[in-house]
Amino acid sequence: MGHAPASALPKVRVERELSLRAVLTGAVLGILLTPSNVYAGLKIGWSFNMSIIALLVGFVLWQGLGRRRQAVPAWTLHESNINQTVASAAASIVSGGLVAPIPAYTLLTGHQLDPLPMMAWVFSVSFLGIWIAWYLRPALLNDPELKFPEGMATLETLQQIYHHGHEALLRIKVLCSAALLSGLVKWIDGFVWAIPRWAPTPAFERMTFTFDPSLLLVGFGGIIGIRVGLTLLLGAALAWGGLAPWLVDHALVVLAPNASGPQFAALVEWLLWPGVSLMVCATLTSLAVRLLQGHPRKPADRLAKRPTRAKLRVTPWPVAGLLLAIALVVTLQVLLFGINGWMALLSIPLAICLAVVAARVVGATGIAPIGAIGKLSQLSFGLVAPGQVAINLMSANTAGGAAGQSTDLMNDFKVGLEIGATPHKQLLAQCIGVFIGSVVGVLVYLVLIPDPQALLLTEQWPAPAVATWKAVAQTLTQGLGVLSPELRWAIVAGSTAGVLLGTLDSLLPHRAARWLPSTAALGLAFILPASISMMMGLGAVLTWLVSCRWPSITERFAITTAAGLIAGESIMGVGASFWEMLRTL
Repeated sequence: MGHAPASALPKVRVERELSLRAVLTGAVLGILLTPSNVYAGLKIGWSFNMSIIALLVGFVLWQGLGRRRQAVPAWTLHESNINQTVASAAASIVSGGLVAPIPAYTLLTGHQLDPLPMMAWVFSVSFLGIWIAWYLRPALLNDPELKFPEGMATLETLQQIYHHGHEALLRIKVLCSAALLSGLVKWIDGFVWAIPRWAPTPAFERMTFTFDPSLLLVGFGGIIGIRVGLTLLLGAALAWGGLAPWLVDHALVVLAPNASGPQFAALVEWLLWPGVSLMVCATLTSLAVRLLQGHPRKPADRLAKRPTRAKLRVTPWPVAGLLLAIALVVTLQVLLFGINGWMALLSIPLAICLAVVAARVVGATGIAPIGAIGKLSQLSFGLVAPGQVAINLMSANTAGGAAGQSTDLMNDFKVGLEIGATPHKQLLAQCIGVFIGSVVGVLVYLVLIPDPQALLLTEQWPAPAVATWKAVAQTLTQGLGVLSPELRWAIVAGSTAGVLLGTLDSLLPHRAARWLPSTAALGLAFILPASISMMMGLGAVLTWLVSCRWPSITERFAITTAAGLIAGESIMGVGASFWEMLRTL
């Protein structure tokens, strides 16, 4: 952030909190922002927290209207909080399985859910996560060791815009300019003139080392930081520059005769195994070591020192909501996927256990171990019900998705606690948000991926999260015996590297651990085309160079600019897909 931490917000009487305009503003922003996370999730496997963007847009919109029209009441602090809660809950719908286990289920079984059942399923998983978060809230938010840095970053932004309104307006201008530029580049590339995907030689092109004119990737590079960006470049060099040519030379991967252009689909079927093994083992090892330590390494973050300001008040009435969520998610498992009812019920206690683990990690470090949550749930059901694809994916989706959603919402609750918001009104805002996100997210997914078998795990849609869930499910249901000896050795090598790096990352002091490669990025580079890793690495390096020369400008505008680049291209990409669909009707 550009300014020193603003002075504490004064305690004010809560008024116009769950107002119609606050809910509608959050709903509209959720509709606009959800496609960005679906698009990015299918493209690179990551998503973006939309809380800060929703705060800025809502504040500038209603403050501007208030200046022009005296009859428009002031946009209150608590309305801002409801607005960001609705929008962020909608945009976080991807954690409900939309860009990971649901497509993986289609790839493995050939069964594609119809739109309404898919909406119901995604909503039920996220709805369960809301109620789990509600009941974890008192214990976790009153724990002085859990600071929830991401929620505190949103709180600081909220403080800044109410103490320095001109700063919010300036950031919105930067956001819109970046979005227009990114959208324009995507429009030119898609409709006016196909920007060449340049490569140094045909051999480099076959190994996916091409120029990808995507400002969305540059934007994500600006968010992930220099460590992750450089790790992506290292991983691309190892996987696509070293291992991939060796596989072709030794006929472990056979390309079509006289093959030209990037050969991503043929190569990733092999490369994803060591990459997934590295990510899974590293995240599980890191999580296990930190839990055994009893106190995850605290982040070096000045936001983490802010004390809790308010008392929590808990009411028993939400029991009915939790029971409704359980009944809904269990019934849909039985009806949609043919899962045994008792096995479906098992996903509920597992979701609660995983949510506790994940929320404590997020509260202490600010890093959501979503990958580890998903793999833990898959491994758990792989042990309980071996050989059953539906249970391994969709019951695991229930446990992992609900835990992931509840973890995301704990940051919203943290902000609400600090400003004295009414908890049950924020809970209702979250329910509205996940309903909107379920509808919009599913529609966007179906427009972008009308044929998962043909489109996913391709250079256009690498879908690394889908590849990870699919690979783990295949391994747990079919066993390693179906894989070639070379692949099994690759899995052993990736797993060993993951355990080693995960252990070091957890045990070393923070200053030493930051020099290690990011295990998530290293494994991801084996699944993404080298072109994507290069552009994200470029974005990280450019942002780092600017921060070295102009640190204050980077602190104020780097995230805003990156968010604009992401939103502009993804919204234009979704719009282009809608346009193509309408043309073919």
